[in-house]
Formats: sequence, C-alpha cells, structure tokens
Amino acid sequence: MLLPACKVSRQAHRCLYALRSAGKDCHLPLCAARWASSTVPRITTHYTIHPRDKDNRWEGISMERFAEEADVVVVGAGPAGLAAAIRLKQLASEHGKEVRVCLVEKASQIGAHTLSGACLEPRALNELFPDWKERGAPLHTSVTEDKFGILTKNSRIPVPILPGLPMTNHGNYIVRLGHFVSWLGEQAEALGVEVYPGYAAAEVLFHEDGSVKGIATNDVGIQKDGAPKATFERGLELHAKITVFAEGCHGHLAKQLYNKYNLRQNCQPQTYGIGLKELWLIDEKKWKAGRVEHTVGWPLDRHTYGGSFLYHLDEGEPLVALGFVVGLDYQNPYLNPFKEFQRWKHHPTVQPTLEGGKRIAYGARALNEGGFQSIPKLTFPGGLLIGCSPGFMNVPKIKGTHTAMKSGMLASEAIFNQLTNENLQSKTLGLDVPEYEDNLKKSWVWKELYAVRNIRPSCHGPLGVYGGMIYTGIFYWILRGMEPWTLKHPGTDAKRLKPAKDCTPIEYPKPDGKISFDLLSSVALSGTNHEHDQPAHLTLKDDSVPVNHNLALYDGPEQRFCPAGVYEYVPVETGDGLRLQINAQNCVHCKTCDIKDPSQNINWVVPEGGGGPAYNGM
Repeated sequence: MLLPACKVSRQAHRCLYALRSAGKDCHLPLCAARWASSTVPRITTHYTIHPRDKDNRWEGISMERFAEEADVVVVGAGPAGLAAAIRLKQLASEHGKEVRVCLVEKASQIGAHTLSGACLEPRALNELFPDWKERGAPLHTSVTEDKFGILTKNSRIPVPILPGLPMTNHGNYIVRLGHFVSWLGEQAEALGVEVYPGYAAAEVLFHEDGSVKGIATNDVGIQKDGAPKATFERGLELHAKITVFAEGCHGHLAKQLYNKYNLRQNCQPQTYGIGLKELWLIDEKKWKAGRVEHTVGWPLDRHTYGGSFLYHLDEGEPLVALGFVVGLDYQNPYLNPFKEFQRWKHHPTVQPTLEGGKRIAYGARALNEGGFQSIPKLTFPGGLLIGCSPGFMNVPKIKGTHTAMKSGMLASEAIFNQLTNENLQSKTLGLDVPEYEDNLKKSWVWKELYAVRNIRPSCHGPLGVYGGMIYTGIFYWILRGMEPWTLKHPGTDAKRLKPAKDCTPIEYPKPDGKISFDLLSSVALSGTNHEHDQPAHLTLKDDSVPVNHNLALYDGPEQRFCPAGVYEYVPVETGDGLRLQINAQNCVHCKTCDIKDPSQNINWVVPEGGGGPAYNGM
C-alpha cells in the first residue's frame, strides 16, 4: 500500500534554507597548524580522504542530520531524471494514487549544468508529452539540411549521407538543451514533483540489509583546510523506497554503486569523449537556420577519435552552436582537446562562418561512448540507474537525450507497478525493480543501441576513424547491426596514454582573440563559480602521485586534458621542482579528470550545492 504523500515539513524547509545560506558570511579563522608533509605539499583536505573522526578540529561538532521520507528520490535533474519524475506523477494521477517524488539537483537552477550539442530526436518526448508543442516546449529549429565531410588541413571532402545512416537528422530539432531541461523542470513541478535545485547528493545511504535507503545532500560551511566554520550545517537525508540515480555521465555516486553491487561484472569498461562547445552570434548573411554540419579528420589524426559539429539555431537571432569532441582513449599525453577545438575553428571552411561574429558562451562535458557493450547491470536493491549515468548514448548518431528520457520513463513504469502492488513481498527494505531492465531490453532503446554497437569500436583498426566509416557504410547500412559478432573496446581510457618519452609534443598556434581564445577567458564565459573557502572537490587519493607519477611519466597530462584550467604544475616555493596546484573554483563539472587520469588518483566529488557552471541554454 502507498503511504499518503505529505508536503515538506516546516522543519525540512528550515533545514534546506540553512544548507543554502550556510557558509556565506561567518568564517572562523584558519587553524594554526595546516597539515603538511616535509616532502609532499598537502593538496587534498576533503573529508572523503581525511576522515573527520581522526581530526580533533571536529570534536564536539554535531553530526546529526534531519531526515525526510519520500516514495521515490531522483538524483539529477537532467532529461532522464526529469522524465522519470514526470512519468511517475503522470501514472499516479492516472490511477488516483499518491506518490511523493523528490528530485535533487546540484546546479543552482534546473538546466544550469546541462550541456549538449544538441540535435534532439523527439521520439521519447512525443511519448511523454504528445502535446509538447501546445505546452510551449522550446524546440524552435527543425533540421532543414544535413552536411558531413572529412577535413584535411586546407580542404573539405564532402561525404554523402545516405538514408538510414545514423547521421540522418530529418525530423529532429536543434535545441539549447539547458532551456529544454528547464522547461521539463517546469512540467515536473506543475505535476507535483518536489524539485530541489542547489542540493548536491553527496552520499548514498544504506539499510542494514545492504539495500539502498536513500541519499544525503552535501554538508556546507567547511573551510578550505577542512575545518568547520561557525556556519557548518549537515546535509539533509532523503529516504525512499527506491532511489533513481540519474547523475549524468560518470556520476560519482554511480561509481560507488558499481563497486558495491558489482554492476560492471558482465560488461566492458565504459569509454568516454570530451565535448567542448561555444555559442556564437554571427553575421546574418552567413546564417542558415536549420543547417546541421558534422566533420571528422583535421586537426586530429586518424587514430584519434573525434569530430566537430556546427548547428544553426533559429531563436530570433543569427545564433550558431559549434563544438568539438575528442575520444578520451587518445594516446598522446601532449594532446590538448581545448586547443584542438580552437585550432579547428581556423579551418578554411569554418573560419568564414565565424568572422565578424561574437562568442557568447563556452562549456565542456564528458560523454559516454561505450555504447551497448558497456551498459552495466541497471538495478539493485533499493535503486536503479537511468540515462547517461549507465550510458545510453547512441554514439554514431551523437544523440543520447531521447534514449536517456525513455530509460527514465521505463524505470518509472516499473517502479509504479511495484509501489502499487498490495501483494508485494520485498526481500529487502529497499525495493528491487528488475522489471525495469527487462522492459528496457524489450524497448526500442535496446534495439537502437544494439544495431550500432560495433561502429565505435571499429575505429580501433589500422585505418582508425576512416575504418569506422567504412565499417558503417558496409555492415551497418546493409545489415543494420545484424552482424553475428560484437567488437570489443581496448580497455579503459585511463590506461590508453603512452609515456611522454614515446610521443611527440604538439605545437599549438597562439589564439588570435577573434576566432580562437585562451582557456581562462573561455572559462569566464561559462559563469563558473564556487565558494572559494571550501575543500577542493577534486580530491587526490595520494598527494604525491601527480608529481611522482603523472608528471614524471606523462608530463602532467591533467594540465592539458582539463578544459577549465583546474590543474597547474607550478614551481615549489624552494625553487627545486614543481608541485600540482588545483584551481577547484574553475571546475565546470565535466568529470574528464576522473576519467582520464592515468594513475586513477583523482576522485571527483560534489562541491557545495549550487557551485559550478551557470550555463544559459547550453
């Protein structure tokens, strides 16, 4: 039987308000003795690495947390999480049931951390809201033209897009995904979903029987050196019958769940790409509303997976979204994805579109590229994974929003059936919903991902990316994914880097300030901001590893693969070497460092809720 849904108590509101306001005004002085090693400068101060129970500065500090009960808690307000929450409330309304759904989101506003190309396939949206046009969904630009080409250094070789190939975009829409997500948030709230932006899910809670109990939001009011401020407040616990994890690509809670429940036992490692994006206002004479352009090739070599996009939006002004994706399985530690992107914009077929224009936004985000082979087990007692967290992106299409939304909808349908099953006998306190995974495997999502499963790994042959294009043209276009084999990925992205001594440094041209730009001025356009006086959320398991391993063997690749200038190697004060400096306030939450670090020493955890980029329709 369902318990009656209740409104958030006044006590909970006071707790949430305190969490939001804590740490903004009253600061304690720094502790006199900052931990340090005689040989390695102390970098990490976060409690996940240095437990508070071993730190006498925390003696006497109350660690009690207020708890709220819900039927379902959703972690992450992206397309998948919002679609799941909406579908649950739709079903509850249709059947006259009360279901309390709480959704937490680390961004200060719904959509503020969302970044994608994005060319949206509306299939899942049509199922969720058949009347989305009447509801005012911000899908203003239908695709009118598809272009694809291979770039050489000075020219472009056009490639025809045959009907049925993944790159065909007839019927799709060019969107600003952050605006679309914000609209989904409005629909969710109108249906009664309790949406809490600015509260990051920092911890998974468990019942004594090992099933998931819910989540706890982040603590606030902690000094940079890890000591409590006078304004310290514990996070809020949200307990639920089932918790839906929709954190997006490489979620930090999902990583813990993979290990606890061995969810990746029967799948291949996930692989990733880093996507960098800019928005430009251009000369109206060069603007072709509805045009979609993609390229592969220059400036990357054939063994480095990646490519570009250039989308012409129809939003009342001559706006284009352009970006560059680099597969994070690249091998040369000197490669710099941000600088490859800036160099690409100077290509003779790209630069003319941007000349005379103005760049107005910048951002970056990792994306899943493992596909079908890398999907983990999706359910476990008390919880399940949806969206880009487990990885439902269709890589050849460069689309994952429609599959992410559908996974959330299927999850909610399975959850609702269990919540309303009066004869349900659960073996654990947290509900297990294996029907979700069963139903997903019967859906169009599974069929779509299975059909394209071999395209991305086919790029690892002698011909590289061009071998993947040949494979697509022969096997996918003719057999539609029915070939009786499944290719494998070569391993994790972190293990793909070669030592610096075996690679050639890459010389990048200096930015001209008109078409190409430096990194810090780019990050400034992302609106990124974090409370400075808090422990860095880019934590190191061992502070000595960056210099002794990454710098020594790979020439410090983190200072190049980070698209926000978070990691710098700077001279030590004594002048006899280098040390790693982490500029955590620059972090755009892309997760690339956690993925690509060759020593797997970096662990990305959530900062205080509300911190991070402030994208406007990225």
